[in-house]
Amino acid sequence: MRLSFRASAGRASKTCTGLLGVALLGGSLTEAIKVDLTNTDSIKSAASVLAHGMMKYYHGNETGGTPGLFPQPYYWWEAGAAFGALIDYWYYTGDTTYNGVTTEAMLFQVGPNNDFMPPNQTKTLGNDDQGFWGLAAMSAAENKFPDPPSSQPQWLALAQAVFNSQALRWDNTTCGGGLRWQIFTFNNGYNYKNSISNGCFFNLAARLAMYTGNKTYADWAVKSWEWSQAIGLLSSDFMIYDGSDDTLNCSQINHIQWTYNAGVYLLGAATMYKFNNEDPVWKNRTQALLDAATVFFYNDTGIMYEAACEGNGKCDVDQRSFKAYLARWMAATTKLAPFTEKQVMDKLTTSAKAAAAQCSGGTDGVTCGIKWTDNGVWDGSFGVGEQMSALEVIQSMLISKVAGPVTNSTGGTSKGNNAAGTGGDHAPDGFATGEITTGDKVGAGFLTTLILVGVLGGAWWMIA
Repeated sequence: MRLSFRASAGRASKTCTGLLGVALLGGSLTEAIKVDLTNTDSIKSAASVLAHGMMKYYHGNETGGTPGLFPQPYYWWEAGAAFGALIDYWYYTGDTTYNGVTTEAMLFQVGPNNDFMPPNQTKTLGNDDQGFWGLAAMSAAENKFPDPPSSQPQWLALAQAVFNSQALRWDNTTCGGGLRWQIFTFNNGYNYKNSISNGCFFNLAARLAMYTGNKTYADWAVKSWEWSQAIGLLSSDFMIYDGSDDTLNCSQINHIQWTYNAGVYLLGAATMYKFNNEDPVWKNRTQALLDAATVFFYNDTGIMYEAACEGNGKCDVDQRSFKAYLARWMAATTKLAPFTEKQVMDKLTTSAKAAAAQCSGGTDGVTCGIKWTDNGVWDGSFGVGEQMSALEVIQSMLISKVAGPVTNSTGGTSKGNNAAGTGGDHAPDGFATGEITTGDKVGAGFLTTLILVGVLGGAWWMIA
């Protein structure tokens, strides 16, 4: 799925040489996104421009396209994240423009067992990849995104299927538990146990507990949290580190930090605070995670940045989208843990202003880059991740205008299926280790030897 080390620089360059490259780099009108963050209609208008900019890259609803997939160089997981952003877009703005294409995409990618494991993604399928689609379905249920036709799988059932399939993968054979990054043994990264996979599971478990009232989900959330602490992925000062190699029994930690890891644990903790009747233990954890996330706000400016790669220009295609998820989950946290509202919104407001100002690139004058810290100067990058990140941070300015997540006892309409996703994992017929080419392995993510270099040798990109 994604790379987290220097070798990823080659992939990053594809963003500026691939899709729409000539058109976007042909010149800039230097218009920027014009938005008054105190005016609801102005925010909605800006969000509409940004959503349109993101969907320029999508051709899955066109003749010959595949619903739910963005073209190369975008991996399947990021498509799930993008449709999650469009669910948020509808939730914040009420604009139904993308509802049809979002529902089509989500349902087309569920796979034969309705668990977001489509066979054509097997060679790169990680628990985190599946998790992002499951979290999008969870958001659809919580936000009362229009339910699919009754003949189709429902949002809650899809989220439950992802959770159940991952609970079956909880692996006690190494590291005292945890989820592996990759699902199938023939994919590189299978020996890596990472924060985003386990964080998505924690986040989803907490939110399912909240939606359904079923304590079993909460018990799994606690189990995942405690494992993350015990292994050292979640540090004593609430930093979230990337992962560890299970061939070393997770005895050494890769200390890189990413925005989305901080965000996924933050919302999970806030949900557990709410589920447990404002438990002070979870309140302290939520606050500590929020305080620790300060590392992702540039110096004294308060502007969000991807500290591990923005400064050196090495963010790859995947990493260019990570700020979207921190913004998304920070905003959502305020609905579950209101004591965080001022701290969260101060940072998101500053970041939203900066993001809007630098969305001044391309021939349309409103194309977004990755660097929000350059005083309104577009940095020349563009892509799905850049658009999505700006979209999420700007539309999050509407969080106080919308209701919080519903549950099945407070107006939720999505139907569940407790047995969904319990059939176990089966690779498609004909898949064997020998069929995965070297190119496939590199595209799928980490090469194990490079992980070991980062874990054992000390990494140039460590924040802490």
